[in-house]
Amino acid sequence: MCTMICHSASIRGSGKGRDGWFPLQNANVSYDHPFSLPDDHALNIDFVNPAQGPGARVAVELSVEAARALVATIETVLAEAEAGGHL
Repeated sequence: MCTMICHSASIRGSGKGRDGWFPLQNANVSYDHPFSLPDDHALNIDFVNPAQGPGARVAVELSVEAARALVATIETVLAEAEAGGHL
C-alpha cells in the first residue's frame, strides 16, 4: 500500500492540448496509482493552467525508470547549454 505523495511547483511554460497551445502555471508531481500506465505506481506529472479550467492540462505517467532517465536527461541538456554559454 502506498500513500500518495504530491508536490506542486509554479512554472512558466507552454503546453499543447486538444485546442492548441496554452500557458502553463503549475506542475503537479505525484507518486501514486496511474490511470493508464499498466504499473502499480508511477510518477505522474500534470502540467496545468488552473485559470483556464480543466481543459488546460497535459498529463504524463512515467515508470520509475523512465522518470529517473528523464531527470538525468534534463540535467545533461541544461549542463551542456550552460557550458556552451546559452544560459
